[in-house]
Amino acid sequence: MHPRQEPATSYRGSRRVPKPARSRYVAVVTTAVVGAGVVALAAGAAIPDAKLGTPYASGDAATLAMSVEDRQAAEDRAARSGDRPGPPISVEQEAPDVWLLPLHQYTLTTMFEMRWGEMHTGLDMAIGYGTPYMAAHAGTVILSRYNGGLGYNIQIDHGNGIVTVYGHSSKLLVKEGQHVEAGQQIGLIGDTGYSFGNHLHFEIRINGVAVDPAKWLLPRGVDVLKRLEAAKGGIVIS
Repeated sequence: MHPRQEPATSYRGSRRVPKPARSRYVAVVTTAVVGAGVVALAAGAAIPDAKLGTPYASGDAATLAMSVEDRQAAEDRAARSGDRPGPPISVEQEAPDVWLLPLHQYTLTTMFEMRWGEMHTGLDMAIGYGTPYMAAHAGTVILSRYNGGLGYNIQIDHGNGIVTVYGHSSKLLVKEGQHVEAGQQIGLIGDTGYSFGNHLHFEIRINGVAVDPAKWLLPRGVDVLKRLEAAKGGIVIS
């Protein structure tokens, strides 16, 4: 007697999963690729163009719609806005050509004019005894001592033949050979030498010849009559 045989159609091993149709496989892959592309495009729209360097907001639809050329033009306009002229130059900036008044709150008692039959070669600025006065411009002190009718006198060489003179001091605060800056205190008001009251005698000499300080300083940003300095924000009209 032969052993019983199972029918050929009966299979007791693991059942194999049928392969999906090729068309269905292609559809699944295509959907995944398209979805990844949409995500990448959305992320790219939210990130600013690194080459432009401008912090555009990701939620600003108008900005996102701008072309590269429009963004570059906007950035150029922003950069040019920093080229606008700033406030008047200040003494702290140490500009090489700044001119200042040697005193403030003074009273002009004598101008550059004939007086007592001779030329008064400077301006007399009356103010209280011991008031500090300043260098009108940067330069080198070439004289700082008692000097006849000018009493205790300071003279500063500013180059190009320009020298400023400060007379009748009660005290000198600088030495000969010393470099000073515009606005630096150099002496104290007094009544020494040929003087009648506390004041500063202020002169400007060009190649040894005295000129009218009020007229000479006006185009250089200093109005002696109105006590204004362009370097400190004053409106000086020459």
